[in-house]
Amino acid sequence: MPSSNSVSGLIKWLARDPWRDAFLDILNEHVEPILEEHYLSDFDDLGSLIDPHWAMTIWGCAFEDFLTKYIGDEGYMADDYLKRRGWKETARDKAYIAGLKTSVMSIYEVSEIKPGKSFLARDLIRGGNPVKITEHTASKTLKNWDRLAMRIVDVRKAKFIGGGLLPYDRDLSERLLDKIGKSSDRASDDLQCIAPIFSQYFLDAMVNRESDPIISNMVNSEGDEIEIIRVVYQLSEIAKVGDVRNALGKSPELETSSQTFWNWISKRAPSLGNGDGKALGGLSFITTTDTGGHVLGTVELKPKTIELFVNSESRANRGQKLLTDLLGDLVSFPLMERQALEQALNDQHQEQFGREQSDIDPDDHREIVHDAMDRHYRAQLDQKIPALGNISPRTASKSAKGRRKLES
Repeated sequence: MPSSNSVSGLIKWLARDPWRDAFLDILNEHVEPILEEHYLSDFDDLGSLIDPHWAMTIWGCAFEDFLTKYIGDEGYMADDYLKRRGWKETARDKAYIAGLKTSVMSIYEVSEIKPGKSFLARDLIRGGNPVKITEHTASKTLKNWDRLAMRIVDVRKAKFIGGGLLPYDRDLSERLLDKIGKSSDRASDDLQCIAPIFSQYFLDAMVNRESDPIISNMVNSEGDEIEIIRVVYQLSEIAKVGDVRNALGKSPELETSSQTFWNWISKRAPSLGNGDGKALGGLSFITTTDTGGHVLGTVELKPKTIELFVNSESRANRGQKLLTDLLGDLVSFPLMERQALEQALNDQHQEQFGREQSDIDPDDHREIVHDAMDRHYRAQLDQKIPALGNISPRTASKSAKGRRKLES
């Protein structure tokens, strides 16, 4: 969508007065509580606490926050840049920059994911209906009901995400929502004022997780020790998608979340101690839906498989019987994959927070931050845009007709 040149130009503009010092003030607002708690002098030391990738992302959050700020008698940096250098940018790049200037940070819940294309995002602070986000990269790794702190940028008739995207787990997001409150009347100005809080909560949780990453003796609502289990059914040759959906829809225990996703629920309130008692007294893990249902697992329909995800062997056996009875000859005999909780947490940690930290020279670190922001926006060039005839800006730029659309 926007070009890498537009972002690199904006970043270079930070070196000018009065933007340089003003931006550093905003950056400090995002990280200062964590720096003080761990006796660090400035942002460049943050890499000693967290993976540099996430330090770059926090920098991006502060950068996008800065673009929304009116600085003294100077106004907005985005306006100053567009006034002086806007002639270098395409119409769509300028629209994206203008969209960043008016964007706000909020907590969103993800659903209806179309990998490589789009997803729906529901604002958990201001409420309202979910909105469709055009997104190529992140949509390949997101899962239904993931929660993200991010900015939604309006560009004409499409919506995109900003570069400062922070994954929140449910507990962390609920704690933040309790602090700042939920209100459909919440003004955008209010959210702009509290943007640093999103970075601070994320950093605090990450640092705490780095220091104590392993949760032991964790149990589900039946008191069974947690083990991550996936039960995989291959669809038979006679199976049609409609037949599978109809079969799953017959069960009152399966709550439809999308055309391909169901929550396996129990209407009874969770009550610890109904299992074999082996892990009673452990830390409990209970999930509920927005409608109050107690989630026992999830069912996902894929092109060639039906997959059940649960967190104990007892639930795997019960869920397997439920699906086998519902689907009959539409599926083959299932295969079961299992993973200990500790290993699952380690794998998730690597996926979300990256590899081992490395020592990075501060100058190199700043350069990496800039490059990371550039890469985010450069990737947008390859997203297919409906207004361009469902082709990417990069492809459109190769023809005279496409270039006219880009400028329109």
